[in-house]
Amino acid sequence: MPLDGLKLRAGTDEDVGEYIRLIGDAWAEFPGVVFDVDAELPELRTLASHFAKLGGVLWLAEDGQGMIATRPLREDGAWEICRMYVAKAARGTGLAHHLLTVAEDHARAAGAERMVLWTDTRFQAAHTFYEKRGYVRQGAIRILDDLSKSLEFRYTKPARGLLVEALDAAAAASAERRFAEILIACVAAGASVTFLHPLSKEKSRGYWKRVSTEVAQGHRVLLGAWVDGALAGTVQLDLATPENQQHRADVAKLLVDPAYRRRGVGEALMRRAEQAAQRLGRRLLTLDTTLGDEAEQLYRRLGWQEAGRIPAYARDPAGQLRDTVLFFKPLA
Repeated sequence: MPLDGLKLRAGTDEDVGEYIRLIGDAWAEFPGVVFDVDAELPELRTLASHFAKLGGVLWLAEDGQGMIATRPLREDGAWEICRMYVAKAARGTGLAHHLLTVAEDHARAAGAERMVLWTDTRFQAAHTFYEKRGYVRQGAIRILDDLSKSLEFRYTKPARGLLVEALDAAAAASAERRFAEILIACVAAGASVTFLHPLSKEKSRGYWKRVSTEVAQGHRVLLGAWVDGALAGTVQLDLATPENQQHRADVAKLLVDPAYRRRGVGEALMRRAEQAAQRLGRRLLTLDTTLGDEAEQLYRRLGWQEAGRIPAYARDPAGQLRDTVLFFKPLA
């Protein structure tokens, strides 16, 4: 999202003073973070050459208020986002989004299939920013043998196309903000998914925190769908069925951000939900939806069978009582 008047240029080795200032100022905001260029960050002295040797690129805002780099990794067609720093005075201006967009676009043009980055566990504002951009946490925390005794989270996301992935507990927790936004948008658009309009941020976040807990407990499978790097939709498998119904699972909360509808996201989520259920040994899926909702037609098209209808079962987001349709689908 370019900003009027904002220009980036290729960073050079001669910009070493700008790199040291940006990184040093950012690290100084956190007690216990030690910034020693010669002892631990000698590459800053020739940073542009460093990334060029790795096949990457480094950018610097012309006003010196921000920097970012990206480079290819060896696995999974991944590119890493590196050295992203924005001066405190420029935060909230859109500069960070512009920097990240430029780096991601370059990586995609170079063939990136996945974006990866590492961020210190203490940099909470950075975590929020990356999560807004569709990144989720993945894997174990990395322990660095450095003067700051740093611990780092790994964040990742698909870089291109439509892709659906299952989220583990860490990824589910890091996706809470984005999924809360999608849920609020879907309720506002008229989706009948338990909640009434207007749905508050607090209530939506509270719901997703409970979902994350159930994912961690193994009671729920959470799937996320990305469209060109943006987290655009989700669906769940509720595995907490009664003892005599362990052969089935409930499909719940199929949500697609209204901005990404008509792009196959809902269908992709449902198909991956079926695959996930099969891998878990669940041979029967069930769900319910409001009669006449857009999702009803999707379920019928995907081969779901109607089991019956319950009149005036639940209120829609506007508060009107609506009939509910019960569906089931045996899995081969």
